[in-house]
Amino acid sequence: MPGKPDRLTLKTYQVGFGDCFLLTFHYGETAKHILIDFGSTRYPRGAPRGYLKKVATQIKKDCGEDLLAVIATHRHRDHIRGFEGNSKNNGPGDLIEQCNPDVVIQPWTEDPDAPRNASGPSMGSREDVQSFVQSLDGMNLFARSVLPEVRHLFTPASAAAAAQLAFIGENNIKNKNAIRKLIEMGGNGRGHYVFHGGKSGLEGKLAGVKVHVLGPPTLRQSDEIRRQAHRNEEEYWHFQDAFWRFQAHAVRETGRRGSPLFPDAPLAGDLIGTRWFRTRLKTARAETLLKIVRILDDAMNNTSLILLFEIGDTAVLFPGDAQIENWMFALGKPKYQKLLKKVRLYKVGHHGSLNATPKSLWDLFEKRGGRGDPERLKTVLSTLGGVHGSSDRNTEVPRRTLVKALKRESDHMSTEDIPVAEMGRTIELDLS
Repeated sequence: MPGKPDRLTLKTYQVGFGDCFLLTFHYGETAKHILIDFGSTRYPRGAPRGYLKKVATQIKKDCGEDLLAVIATHRHRDHIRGFEGNSKNNGPGDLIEQCNPDVVIQPWTEDPDAPRNASGPSMGSREDVQSFVQSLDGMNLFARSVLPEVRHLFTPASAAAAAQLAFIGENNIKNKNAIRKLIEMGGNGRGHYVFHGGKSGLEGKLAGVKVHVLGPPTLRQSDEIRRQAHRNEEEYWHFQDAFWRFQAHAVRETGRRGSPLFPDAPLAGDLIGTRWFRTRLKTARAETLLKIVRILDDAMNNTSLILLFEIGDTAVLFPGDAQIENWMFALGKPKYQKLLKKVRLYKVGHHGSLNATPKSLWDLFEKRGGRGDPERLKTVLSTLGGVHGSSDRNTEVPRRTLVKALKRESDHMSTEDIPVAEMGRTIELDLS
């Protein structure tokens, strides 16, 4: 096998609102395949029943039933739902497991033994790490508790907020089945839980390729960011386990079986004033819960892996759903600024959202522009419009101003242009 890959291919699967990529390094006639994420929260229009199983079958065929690695950037459903198995061992995750990945790579926050098994910079005190991991679980519990309430919150005034609440809440449930399957695939020492600057788990497995872990940082590495939590309510280091457990408990108890809050109080009837008040109350409730789950959603995104593959003068960047709080730690370091200048292929962060492609990151890409240049930057966006964010608030996903820049300054591919029947498309980089 040659000492370095001569070309690279990336197959982007049409999964609707989610991510699923097969990254392949070609060494002459030999190929090394890496599956990066496999999930969806909204299927593409026209997708048949059991669609993720069909995608899994195609992945299995495309990699020749042989995966070097599975990478799950973070626990959101739109990134790991496809790893779910079933009792018949023929679910989409079971089919991926049959490809026998050598390595399963996840962020350090998914490692239950992180304080004991850290192989690099300390994660932080054991108490801090346990508290933070428990807070993530508490956030998932809160999201699960909110979902049964959503259907009662729909009114003409609250419809938009309630729909967003349902979408974000569903994406933030625990995904226990998929997590269990990832743990199984990572058994016998194949599981690697990584952090900023640490080993990727792919050392020695890809000749001529260096894999850099840019994020997420550990608790100790992120002290500066954690201090900023006092100034930024959306900073994910700010929240502790007790807050999310109490929130989840409150939502669960007040919504249990639809029982009235004051069962012995006399009823005034459905008067016009009562109806007005009830409508306003539902609207306020939906908007309040939406604010909370948005903070929750940002917190989970900021545990996302950021991986950069370096092959000579070429770099390929996969940031999962990392948002600005996660990116800040790497972007301030000259070492990574230099690497990011070499990016030729960029998987657009968080489906094209407002704050997942910082302008300071975009400005670092030296291969932007240059229409017709064979080494021009290529960008890949996996998304589905109309399901997340609001154009009225300039938070729609994908963000139109970002998409405009992607189309203007790169060779751009979006899954919204891929028909379901086609299932996926491939792009190639010449590395010779």
